[in-house]
Amino acid sequence: MKRIKEYYFYKKPLHILSYDFGDFYLYDTFIVGEVKEDVVISWEAQGKFLVDELHSIYQDKSKELIYISHRINDYSVVPSDWLKFKEYDIKFKGYCIVNYTKRGFFNSMLEKVFVPKLQTFSSLKEALVWAKSFEAVILDSSCYIP
Repeated sequence: MKRIKEYYFYKKPLHILSYDFGDFYLYDTFIVGEVKEDVVISWEAQGKFLVDELHSIYQDKSKELIYISHRINDYSVVPSDWLKFKEYDIKFKGYCIVNYTKRGFFNSMLEKVFVPKLQTFSSLKEALVWAKSFEAVILDSSCYIP
């Protein structure tokens, strides 16, 4: 499993937010999050902080964003905390998870109970094609997806 930086369609993002719990690559119309190994993501520990950071960068554009959780590492999300993300100020146009393991796939099915519109994919390329289908993601030739 490669990090987004290792893909041929990677283009320098507008911002990279690096924390002890993960790295987040911010583009005009989408965000790719790569959480570090063995982290447990909760609203209180990381979620509210990250959402506040994203809101300060994107401000009122958040409703036009797609969030791609690129799960290259084994970590977990407190499933019920999805409700807190949903109720907070920043709301995304679409959410998806890229899983590379059966365990990850089953975990995302549990999360889908809390976020019914959540999509799952088995490659980052598939997730970006899906994000592009919203016509919110405009990719230039330096990050072309064939």
